[in-house]
Amino acid sequence: MNSFDFDTVLERRATDSQKWQKYADRDVLPLWVADMDFKSAPAIIAALHARVEHGIFGYARPVKSTIDAIVTAMAQRYEWTIDPSWIVWLPGLVVGLNVTAQAFAEPGDEVLTLSPVYAPFMSAPKNSARVSISVPFALNPSANAGRGGWEIDWAALEAAVTPRTKLFYLCNPHNPLARVWRRDELKQLGEFCVRHNLVLCSDEIHCDLILEPTLPHIPTATLSPEIAARTITLMAPSKTYNVPGLGASFAIIPDAMRRARFIRATAGIVAEVTSLGFAACEAAYREAEPWRQGLLAYLRANRDYLLATLPREIPGLVIEAPVEATYLLWMNVSALGLPNPVAHFEQNGVGLSDGAMFGAKKGTHLRLNFGCPRAILTETVRRMKAALA
Repeated sequence: MNSFDFDTVLERRATDSQKWQKYADRDVLPLWVADMDFKSAPAIIAALHARVEHGIFGYARPVKSTIDAIVTAMAQRYEWTIDPSWIVWLPGLVVGLNVTAQAFAEPGDEVLTLSPVYAPFMSAPKNSARVSISVPFALNPSANAGRGGWEIDWAALEAAVTPRTKLFYLCNPHNPLARVWRRDELKQLGEFCVRHNLVLCSDEIHCDLILEPTLPHIPTATLSPEIAARTITLMAPSKTYNVPGLGASFAIIPDAMRRARFIRATAGIVAEVTSLGFAACEAAYREAEPWRQGLLAYLRANRDYLLATLPREIPGLVIEAPVEATYLLWMNVSALGLPNPVAHFEQNGVGLSDGAMFGAKKGTHLRLNFGCPRAILTETVRRMKAALA
């Protein structure tokens, strides 16, 4: 675990990195998009070298060993037995959100979700003339022994359902709230979808980034056969193993009829996964577990550094709930009195995500990506403190 290097700051300026290109020619540390500043696992890099050495890059299909790697990972990590036929390959998880809206709702139908949430949860339905409905989370300051906690407002969720509601989008674990859902909560959500005859689309792309060892990830489709039959689970190695640019994701759909509808909705519009994407995916699930454990240890230390440092160095900045998963920190900055917090910190050398894009009230929250070497974080805290001096 300790043999992996997460401390070295790698130069990404003047490369094809979207994350760093956003502030080209500006001295701004980019901590906005969910893209880590670490080299991927050595096992993945080796697999990519081997695939490139082959020298032919035609249209690709997964080989049996790639599929077996996913099936084995689901069984070992989550005690989830999946059939290989349930897997539908996608070039990206956001593609899956869009395809799900088109497959299981008609124009004018409603897609329900909880906010704040990853922006495509709200935009994907709108892209095909479906209606996005968001129910705000409730913050319970007394949860988690007084450390606070984001909870589902069940009464508001029930009240939001109409005859046009066809789909429910769940983020599990949650982006940007870094929340791991407990079994009783997931079961209640699943029963809610059964009761209202909703298809449940569960984005589980951050499932391998649980920072609290006592909180297991529970795939939504494992709750019961009835819930599994209406669940579209979206997964990918991209966030965990830092290979989002290779475009390899997949949906797991146990129900044959819903799987067929999903596949029909992809026809003619969804690109195929590339040979390099398949190679990276297999290596991630088959060989990169030691690297993942090293990454988790490093991310936990980064999280703990920020939780201890930011509120002390920046009075008024509030972290409202525990950070249980992901490498994303959700911060309440409303007490800082900044008309435009994102612009203010950018002007002082720190690039963060605006909470408004996730559905928060403008000017109240920011999201920070702490998937980077510690040296970048210490400089980030220094700059943020200086920005408010």
